[in-house]
Amino acid sequence: MIPNKKPIIVIGSSNTDMVIRCSRLPRPGETVLGGSFMMNHGGKGANQAVAAAKLGGDTVFIGKVGDDVFGHQTVEMLTSLGIDTRFLGVSATEPSGVALINVDEHTAENSISVASGANGAIRPADIDAAEEVIASASLILMQLEIPIDTVTYAAKMAKRHGVTVVLNPAPAPSEPLPEELLENVDIIIPNKTEAEVITGIAIDTPQDELRAIRSLHSKGISTVIFTLGSKGALLCQNGDCEEVPSFKVKAVDTTAAGDTFCGALCVGLSEGKEVRPAMIFANQAAAISVTRKGAQQSVPTRAEVDARFPN
Repeated sequence: MIPNKKPIIVIGSSNTDMVIRCSRLPRPGETVLGGSFMMNHGGKGANQAVAAAKLGGDTVFIGKVGDDVFGHQTVEMLTSLGIDTRFLGVSATEPSGVALINVDEHTAENSISVASGANGAIRPADIDAAEEVIASASLILMQLEIPIDTVTYAAKMAKRHGVTVVLNPAPAPSEPLPEELLENVDIIIPNKTEAEVITGIAIDTPQDELRAIRSLHSKGISTVIFTLGSKGALLCQNGDCEEVPSFKVKAVDTTAAGDTFCGALCVGLSEGKEVRPAMIFANQAAAISVTRKGAQQSVPTRAEVDARFPN
């Protein structure tokens, strides 16, 4: 038990994932036959909330679903995990979000298309409704599958209340992020593609990585965690960088590995860990997740992480 542990607020998307595992990812205009199908709960926001909850965090999820079977099932599932869903709204006009995912059964790589539905209807007013719980939080965690003006509004509110703002800028934005968002972010967690889009710097060498990181620091972000997939992550705090290696496993499906990392990192931080130890814990949880199929069902519990990686 962590004394005086404050809640983790996850603000973001919730989708139903429809997944086909196939012999290889189809090229444009091509149909690949012979795949297997499964349907799961997903969405980057909900994935990260589930990860935080299963790994021991006191988690509140702010989002929106449709008034349909997918939405009702999502609320029921999140509630069953102990996630506070008081601020998970139900849209009367938009359907629940849906993601179509192809997974290469040999490499575990994936390609994803998303119909946002009710996720696109999350507005600043929804954030206002949760201001009291946001003000009491240890941190808020956000992604980019909901409207950017809502993400920016929530970041500004959190900073007003002295709450740490963590941004996973995924999926990669189609245009540069607003300065008023970045200047209110404390910790940013991009991968290579996302960092390239945000900074406008092509990343081909370690020197390019450092240039991109310095660019993010220059926008007022003190902590940059540059995720490197199977190679682990690069932690940079106020210009000082160090590698935090991953744990080697046989990957089956990487669908929610990044979301597991983000949720686990926030659990570690909420428990008072420094960033590097929290990243080690996050790498442990992500390593377990890629050995399993699916999104949220691949996220390990705290007991599973502790058993696999005893201190």
